[in-house]
Amino acid sequence: MEAPPETASAIRVVGLEKRYGERVALAGVDLCVQRGEALGLLGPNGAGKTTTLRVLSTLVGRDAGEVSVLGLDPERDGAQLRARLGVVPQEIALYGPLTARENLRFFGRAHGLVGARLTERVDWALEAASLVDRADDAVQGFSGGMKRRLNLVASLLHGPEVVFLDEPTAGVDPQSRNHLFEMIAGLCKAGLTLIYTTHQMGEVERLCNRIAVMDQGRIAAVGTLAELAALPEVRGHGRARLELGGGRDPAEAAGVLRAAGFDVAVHAEPIDLESIFLVLTGRALRDESETEA
Repeated sequence: MEAPPETASAIRVVGLEKRYGERVALAGVDLCVQRGEALGLLGPNGAGKTTTLRVLSTLVGRDAGEVSVLGLDPERDGAQLRARLGVVPQEIALYGPLTARENLRFFGRAHGLVGARLTERVDWALEAASLVDRADDAVQGFSGGMKRRLNLVASLLHGPEVVFLDEPTAGVDPQSRNHLFEMIAGLCKAGLTLIYTTHQMGEVERLCNRIAVMDQGRIAAVGTLAELAALPEVRGHGRARLELGGGRDPAEAAGVLRAAGFDVAVHAEPIDLESIFLVLTGRALRDESETEA
């Protein structure tokens, strides 16, 4: 597939490699994300997802390859690029003893917001996270869902153009997960560019324009759900259902039933994203974790 032109791309990655000592975290990643696109990044533990986000967000350097985010090099143009990025880390990045408002004011000032603009954006964030009533309570007393919501809006205060979300709904109750999902869906509607990593396959199917599956430090496949389902290695792994008229035993062979005058219909069920993921990455259990930078 031909890569889109540079003007349409928010992120372009060619041959990205990264090692932690002897361990290869990224072994030649090629990826292109267009402006305004929401890309779901899936992979087993240790596949390289978090390391990829760290490189793109200027947190770690690369060993080889070309990387462009909004036309900037994350290593060479780090400070300029960080002003245009939002990063929602997997680990909660908040100060427990501070209140929700104090946390937001701190992160807002870190992004250069001051005065009335800072106050406006903090008020917006508290409203978006449904935390207005808890604005002056210490974060250390918040539930996991409340912390996740605050963690998300803290990354959006400065109006980023590209947002990296690393497991943004991990470990929260269904109500909080749904609220977070609605907030993220709003970012998509607003035209932001997102890279979204999660183990919640349903969220990716509902939210993302395209899906990239990583395995062993490489992109195993990328495309829409329909494009992934049509891959040669995936086709044939869907399930089929046999329906028989007349209440007959479905164990009888279709040919015998047809010859005997029974109605037989075979309905192919489309393969879901979880099944596609398992076909592309294998079913073997992996407990690897990516080495910290």
